[in-house]
Amino acid sequence: MKPRKLIIKAKEIEEMEGERKIHFLNPNADRIRKSLGDAVGLNNIGVHLVYVEPGKDSTEYHKHYHEEECIYVLSVEGNLVIEGEAFHFKKGDFVGFPANTAAHSLENTGSETLVFLVMGQRLEQDVADYPKKGKRLYRNNGEWDLVDLDNIIDPRSNN
Repeated sequence: MKPRKLIIKAKEIEEMEGERKIHFLNPNADRIRKSLGDAVGLNNIGVHLVYVEPGKDSTEYHKHYHEEECIYVLSVEGNLVIEGEAFHFKKGDFVGFPANTAAHSLENTGSETLVFLVMGQRLEQDVADYPKKGKRLYRNNGEWDLVDLDNIIDPRSNN
């Protein structure tokens, strides 16, 4: 592979067309995403430059059981919610979520566009909970199954 294909210069990133994404469980999670990782051919790590307008969320509040994820804020500020507790999160702040640690989301509470990098694994299989929606997502080789948490039976229980 030519080294040039592994590099994206700042001007190219600026001119890159972003993809509008609305989370399937949260219509207020309306963001623009530029996939830097895809542009250089990364397969196992997602690296996205994300833009979230004031009053919008980055995603639905969620927790990954198998994938790791992290966020680095490039401009302005917002609220980072971890396990139900809100933290002021601003330019230069970083947070990492090792697999199976904490439910989280990021919301733009400021008056300007929130810009951040989000990076995470791209495993063939993952399980994610959406506690506020009472849902669990099973992802396996591109197939998604969304179930109600109330319908999950713990085989270890006597019920």
